[in-house]
Amino acid sequence: MERGMNERIRKLRHQSVTVEPRISMERAALVTEAYQKYAGTVEIPILRALTFKHIMENKTLCILDGELIVGEKGEGPQAAPTYPELCCHTLEDFEIMHKREKISFKVSEEAKRIQAEKIIPYWQERSLRKIIFNHMSPQWKDCYESGIFTEFMEQRAPGHTVADGKIYEKGFLDFKHDIQQAIDALDFLNDEEAYEKKVQLEAMKICCDAIMIYGQRYAKYARELAAKETDPRRQRELLAIAANCDVVPAHRPQTFAQAIQMYWFVHIGVTSELNNWDAFSPGRLDQHLYPFYKKEIEDGTLTEEQAKELLSCLWVKFNNQPAPPKVGITLKESGTYTDFANINSGGVKPDGSDGVNDVTYLILDVMDELKLLQPSSNVQISRKSPHKFVQRACEIARKGWGQPAMYNTDAIIQELLRAGKDIVDAREGGASGCVETGAFGKEAYILTGYFNLPKILELTLNNGFDKLTGKQLGLQTGYAADFQSYEELFEAFKKQINHFVDIKIAGNHIIEKIYATQMPCPFLSIIISDCIKKGKDYNAGGARYNTSYIQGVGIGTLADCLSSIKYNVFDKKRFTMQELLQALDANFVGYEHIRHLALNKTPKYGNDDDYADQLMIEAFNAFYDAVNGRKNRKGGVYRIDMLPTTCHVYFGSVTGATPNGRLAGKPLSEGISPEQGADRRGPTAVIKSAAKMDHLRTGGTLLNQKFNPSVVAGDEGLESMVSLVRTYFNMDGHHIQFNVIDRKTLLDAQQHPEEYKDLIVRVAGYSDYFHNLNKELQDEIIARTEHTCMR
Repeated sequence: MERGMNERIRKLRHQSVTVEPRISMERAALVTEAYQKYAGTVEIPILRALTFKHIMENKTLCILDGELIVGEKGEGPQAAPTYPELCCHTLEDFEIMHKREKISFKVSEEAKRIQAEKIIPYWQERSLRKIIFNHMSPQWKDCYESGIFTEFMEQRAPGHTVADGKIYEKGFLDFKHDIQQAIDALDFLNDEEAYEKKVQLEAMKICCDAIMIYGQRYAKYARELAAKETDPRRQRELLAIAANCDVVPAHRPQTFAQAIQMYWFVHIGVTSELNNWDAFSPGRLDQHLYPFYKKEIEDGTLTEEQAKELLSCLWVKFNNQPAPPKVGITLKESGTYTDFANINSGGVKPDGSDGVNDVTYLILDVMDELKLLQPSSNVQISRKSPHKFVQRACEIARKGWGQPAMYNTDAIIQELLRAGKDIVDAREGGASGCVETGAFGKEAYILTGYFNLPKILELTLNNGFDKLTGKQLGLQTGYAADFQSYEELFEAFKKQINHFVDIKIAGNHIIEKIYATQMPCPFLSIIISDCIKKGKDYNAGGARYNTSYIQGVGIGTLADCLSSIKYNVFDKKRFTMQELLQALDANFVGYEHIRHLALNKTPKYGNDDDYADQLMIEAFNAFYDAVNGRKNRKGGVYRIDMLPTTCHVYFGSVTGATPNGRLAGKPLSEGISPEQGADRRGPTAVIKSAAKMDHLRTGGTLLNQKFNPSVVAGDEGLESMVSLVRTYFNMDGHHIQFNVIDRKTLLDAQQHPEEYKDLIVRVAGYSDYFHNLNKELQDEIIARTEHTCMR
């Protein structure tokens, strides 16, 4: 049965989920035309602005039958543009995308012809991916290729961009006026950067014109369709669309429908300019839309059903946009169509009072009713959140498709305050992407790549030598068999972490500079606070706050490895370090007794066991100390997140057997969750272990829990789920999310994917169709502990 509140929504949803994702060449062709016309004749920010304007003036317009919110990144639903200025795909890339079993994109012969004749000849040597790899040191390349860390910006632009309320308070004519005032105030006598600022600001002005042209084109197109329409009801709808586009984006929105359309035009603008990692997000959508909703409800110009229908149309719009096509390691670290637009609901208002309102519940209803992968939807829960709100969120989550994720508003605010944010900016912030925290509309919080913590331990045990690649990647900190104490081993481990963080950040500095000078984003800069005031681009430190992140992966695996070494080698002396090393080299073949002790007779993180949990804390602190507070090149500092997307599977594939009994090539633990199957004392023990980490020192942590449906069934099960979330958040946990599904169903779905096409599971910070996941990731989800009681 099709899902949706009425025939319109059911039809749009069906189209969204059944159309096959495909490559669109339109944007690539338009970008190439603009560069061929303007490159070398104008400054780079102006070049980027003129390129954006060329896209907005010429991209195909799309108004689908029945839709009320308009605009697509490609020519229609599931059409994915490419970004050759960042990553110029080869014809082999296209062939792989077309034929790969999972996350494929259909590539037409015409698309291949355009790529071969127009795109590759111009961009093959000019793309930023090519420039980045040309500038990376041999050390950096060795680490990247061996799976010690990944690099987000080698195929996608700096991301984590979230809207705040300013786009509902101003139109782009107002922004253009602000920009002109900033230009008029420039001091060319005393400010040595005045010229550069003027160039950036002029680029922003061009982008204001560009997005307004885009809106005007849609107004005209809707009227043209209305003139041909024979159905009076649809004709009225098309004229209403035209009237909305007469107002936004040039002017501030006046109605609920215009507010949604305003956001969506901005979303298309941001994601057409560059393929930000992750996608642009609407932030506190319920709070932004509520004033429009309240006024129109009171005026009698909007009903609850109409508001819900408009939100449903927006949900379908999000789902129409697959993530830009990825190749190589970037695909392995994020193997999904999901583009990570994340909607925050609930939380608190700028004055600190409860932020839940009528639109909050409408959003929950739309999320529940449509059951779409995109947008990712979360609820922010504070101590002030009403019980009814948390209960409704858990009621949806226990249906077993991974949404909404739950976030601790009070923890998020503390995290942002500790990072130097203003209290109001902190209250207006939240989570985007997977779990990452930022000040919405005011911060560039850039994820730079994942960091393979268990691999660092593996290199430590081998004196810095990587047996997988046969290269000396790390420091020569000594042979593990010669260490006389656990403390000596851990000191070597800390030195290795610092060594690899040095290499990673040295590369990041170069990449930041390349993006700041070669790939400004003047449209995005308009709507991020202080870029206009500073006359600086978002990619060059223009935002009010500029934070860089490195994401730690595998802390659960690492904690159990350290526990195994300390407990078995040094404390109990069950086997020697030399015997352990031999067992690891043999992937435990012939050393089954050592593996049995490591797996079953050793303290494990996730069981509220202080022995293992303390080692987790020490490992976390080592990573934190190696990264936190380091300067980036945009006036900000580095912080850490603890999240994996799908990188725990990739990192596991390049990591040998580990001291906790994990076999070579198997996935690492994900987020801050325990190693798969290691948590044996129930969900309460898991949250007590996880809460021992100092979440408030991070920019986000990710905790997955998996329940048998019987555990959360009925009123008692629902209340137990609510209590679990509240309890974890009272202990300053940052985030928790749920898979509510039994192992038997997952195994059957793996064997008979054709019978489970609609089965959705929570992967990491996002949900995905189970059949879209590769076998390794499916196996990892199956292997997660399935809690059969709530204790």
